[in-house]
Amino acid sequence: MVDVKTLTGGCHCGRVRFEVTADLSQILACNCSICTKRGLLLTFVKPENFALRAGEEDELVDYQFNRHVIHHLFCPVCGVESYARGRLPDGAEMVAVNVRCLDHIELDSLALTPFDGLSL
Repeated sequence: MVDVKTLTGGCHCGRVRFEVTADLSQILACNCSICTKRGLLLTFVKPENFALRAGEEDELVDYQFNRHVIHHLFCPVCGVESYARGRLPDGAEMVAVNVRCLDHIELDSLALTPFDGLSL
């Protein structure tokens, strides 16, 4: 079931704000080391479906690990990763949105899809 919505979100302190059009029927719960430690729940969108409304990307803290294919972007004030940028396995650009950072979302109402990122 497709659940495409245009939503807003951002970090804890509000320095980073964004608007995204995303399918909330596809929420990934990854068990890799960073997703586990940070409690990330993710939805992936094309860059044209993501608009940064506050905060400049060059002011965010960029962290990469493992194969260095994802730019985990953190607010320098509150430390929240509200989104990341990278490439899908097919090479297409994507934005990974932290669903926990979306405004007015009831997480209990979302179906989570487990993903074994730990084994990659």
